[in-house]
Amino acid sequence: MRLTVLGSGTNVHPRRAAAGYLVETDQPFVIDFGPRTLSNLLKTGLDRHRLTHLLFSHFHADHFSDFITFYFDAVIHAKLVRPRPDLTLIGPRGSRRLFQTIIRTFPSFNDAPFRVRIQEVADETFTVGQTSITARTVRHTPRLHCLGYRLEHKGRSWAYSGDSQYCPALVSLCEGSDLAVLDCSYPANRPGPAHMHAGDCGRVAQESGAARLLLSHFYQVAERYDVKAQAGKHYRGRITKARDLLQIAW
Repeated sequence: MRLTVLGSGTNVHPRRAAAGYLVETDQPFVIDFGPRTLSNLLKTGLDRHRLTHLLFSHFHADHFSDFITFYFDAVIHAKLVRPRPDLTLIGPRGSRRLFQTIIRTFPSFNDAPFRVRIQEVADETFTVGQTSITARTVRHTPRLHCLGYRLEHKGRSWAYSGDSQYCPALVSLCEGSDLAVLDCSYPANRPGPAHMHAGDCGRVAQESGAARLLLSHFYQVAERYDVKAQAGKHYRGRITKARDLLQIAW
């Protein structure tokens, strides 16, 4: 299993793309597709036209807006260069309405020479190839369904909070994971609404027994503090601060 961080920041960050992750098991998955993550995906060398499954945690712009550019490119490439496999979009409640609206809004999107399947999930486990995927509802903002994900393959596991506050569902999702990637929007001494701070991330990792913690999704205020040390007050395992294009294999 290998993770490549496509984006470790938010919508507008001077040094980081917004949220996005490439996870490679028996096949590649992109989880979230925020602004500027597509450019980083190209830098990985992965053939983007091999991608068949995209997962989305929720639909704030910093987690999905590069999908529009990706999809336009996929349609044009499949029409003019070579066929691509069908595409499955997986996300929380509202995914079908959002993606159908996007596809219908742009005339060139309507006649894609491949099939698009939209799958809404909530609090369930399913398989794609040899990879087990668990989607779990987490607490982010009111009236918006938000998911965390856990991917398991050949005894290895990766858990991702999406955007979340500290909540029991997230602790459960990360339980015993080899790597937990958590929303560290704020430093512990400057907490903000709707997201975790570094101390919260440490608590989730410690309580879940995750083997390793990767802090990500930084607001600019988090860059001014030692968030690793703040998380380390609560978690005794290995802590890494994410950066764009960081790769971790296990």
